[in-house]
Amino acid sequence: MKYLTWFILFIATTALGLQSSGETAKASQRVFRLDGGDVTYVVGINDSGQLQMVYWGKRLPATQEFASPKPVPSASSFDMSSNTTPQEFAGWGEGLYVEPDLKITFPDGNRDLVLKYASHTASKDELDVVMKDISREIYVKVRYHMDPATGIVRRSAEVSNRTGAPIAIEQVASGTYHLPRANNYQLHYVTGRWAGEWDLQAQPIHGGKTVLESRRGTTGSQNNPWVMIDHTTDHDQDQGDVWFATLGWSGSWQIAIEQDAVKGVRITGGPNTFDFSYYLKSGETFQTPYFYGGFSDHGVGGASRLLHRFEVDSLLPHAPHPKLRPVLYNSWEATTFNVNEAGQMALAEKAASIGVERFVMDDGWFGQRNDDHAGLGDWTVNTAKFPHGLKPLIDKVHSLNMDFGLWVEPEMVNPNSDLYRKHPDWVLNFKGRPRTEGRNQLVLNLARKDVHDYVFQVLDKLLNENDIAFLKWDYNRNWSEPGWPAVPIEEQKNVYVDFTRNYYDILRKLREKHPNLEIESCSGGGSRVDLGVLHLTDEVWPSDNTDAYDRLFLQEGFTYAYTPAVMMAWVTESPTWVNHRTLSLDYRFLSAMQGSLGIGADLNKWTAEDFAIAKKMIATYKSIRETVQRGDLYRLMSPREGEQSVTESVSRDGKQVVTFAFLHSSSQLYPFPRIYLRGLDEDATYKLNIVDGKMHEDTPQQATGAYWMHHGADVDLRGDFKAAMFILDRQ
Repeated sequence: MKYLTWFILFIATTALGLQSSGETAKASQRVFRLDGGDVTYVVGINDSGQLQMVYWGKRLPATQEFASPKPVPSASSFDMSSNTTPQEFAGWGEGLYVEPDLKITFPDGNRDLVLKYASHTASKDELDVVMKDISREIYVKVRYHMDPATGIVRRSAEVSNRTGAPIAIEQVASGTYHLPRANNYQLHYVTGRWAGEWDLQAQPIHGGKTVLESRRGTTGSQNNPWVMIDHTTDHDQDQGDVWFATLGWSGSWQIAIEQDAVKGVRITGGPNTFDFSYYLKSGETFQTPYFYGGFSDHGVGGASRLLHRFEVDSLLPHAPHPKLRPVLYNSWEATTFNVNEAGQMALAEKAASIGVERFVMDDGWFGQRNDDHAGLGDWTVNTAKFPHGLKPLIDKVHSLNMDFGLWVEPEMVNPNSDLYRKHPDWVLNFKGRPRTEGRNQLVLNLARKDVHDYVFQVLDKLLNENDIAFLKWDYNRNWSEPGWPAVPIEEQKNVYVDFTRNYYDILRKLREKHPNLEIESCSGGGSRVDLGVLHLTDEVWPSDNTDAYDRLFLQEGFTYAYTPAVMMAWVTESPTWVNHRTLSLDYRFLSAMQGSLGIGADLNKWTAEDFAIAKKMIATYKSIRETVQRGDLYRLMSPREGEQSVTESVSRDGKQVVTFAFLHSSSQLYPFPRIYLRGLDEDATYKLNIVDGKMHEDTPQQATGAYWMHHGADVDLRGDFKAAMFILDRQ
């Protein structure tokens, strides 16, 4: 009762007032509304001073008003109202048993935290609500930003310590999203491992809690920080209500999906609570990562397209007009560590002959890097391999009308390196304990200012001295022994946050100083892909597995959460090192052309016919690149559900439609299932262009959008590992 009395006295002295048209905040109702795209998001202050979810779903008329929210009654003495009320940001107090957004230990041992409304500011697309503990000077600014085009909400929180003494933040989230009470929710997420990332999972949401996480120091491929929730009755890719949430954080993370005692569903996301503590001094503020949430009533396909549009138009560097991904060649499979000036020049000439636009030299160019046992950390050119530095190679690449890219792994060090011999204390370690190596390397502690400064300086020097357009930034192991013995004990766990913040800071400063530089995030494949790193890099490497058939699965899982505009996909050798599976060059190209195309094969082994196929395919890709990278993606048949896979991309202006079809193997004389396209203008006429493969002989050369969507199209695919591609051009 005293908390409620305190709140009533406080609210009597606070003027709420009316806000702008995009948000309502009425003194009598204390309700806040954000509208964007086809989505409405409403929160309010209830009678207990809690920030409570009111509505999140399909956009409602502007005339629709909402009553002030009421706390949900206690389900019992075991589940008090604090657990059943859909609080947007709850401290660990008042008998809270569900996942808290904030847990603090104070110097006197107190751990009770009860947050109540203090003030707010609002504009058309933004809302900040300040919450304060009932007795201590802990303030939390709960922040909302709604993307006007897609309705995707960006949540975050700022925790300010004004107590006059340091505190230990033991758990902190960016916020909690809430879904309406229902009994038939289904959770979608991805799991994986090296060379087997992006494995789609689906399971019913039951009572209790599902925790997806990485404890690895970085994002990790075991889980990805993205979830999607629909109803189990919604079976069509493009129908039904879907909510999704994805975390913009490249460190250890956690998303908890919890069904509470009254069947409400909560999605709480932020830094991982395992081994976590952040020492926050008086006067300091802790900024959480961004936690994005969205809604679509067009199924999981519509939710994916919404995320893709948001990423391209609002998140990527140079948004809303990020550069289309150039066709690149990477030297790794051709040379591994055995790079040298003459060999790279010869590969560059071959790459240029098929239309490649960017030549990337991979590992082996620096220090004593002849294998993976030495050299990491010593970012100087190996003069035995490049006696005149990199300039002659770069000049050669430029003369062939390509730009030049380089592989780096700046956060790592080999014990066999000049850097480690000079600074063995620079790695993550616990004093007096073993230092576990992975791939013969250790992780530099980027949380240290001297390490941060070193990494930035060596990369900045490399870019100043060489005309480098692109860095493939790799990261080939996860953390072990995450100690920081150079700082006081109470601050040592800050490493989980400060490492990632300094990583972002280096990326940001490099981009500011070298504005034409482009960067790829790579971590032995897809182990560091999230909306945090995507804001600072131009593309990502989804997997080291480049088997073109496996890629159909990997790429499908990837595109549930991330746009094909950043999904690098290479054409590599056959048979592949992964499965020793033999696939035709046409098949390998068509698989890779569903993303951002690259070539990673050993061109020294190619025949004249291979070069001719590649030249044709690359020219075709350039004509469809904008549609594939920025258009609307429809997944028409899933490789997880049968022998076939079909994807369709529709350009933003609707003028071009690109369809890829793949057959694993045919049997018993059954034909390939009919393909029913989506997203076309029913009354417009579309002309057919068959790029690869064959269509049924009855297929018209042009037909209406209604015909292609309702009558459908038949591709003639028989045999094992066959593929086809056709284009429709609106007349």
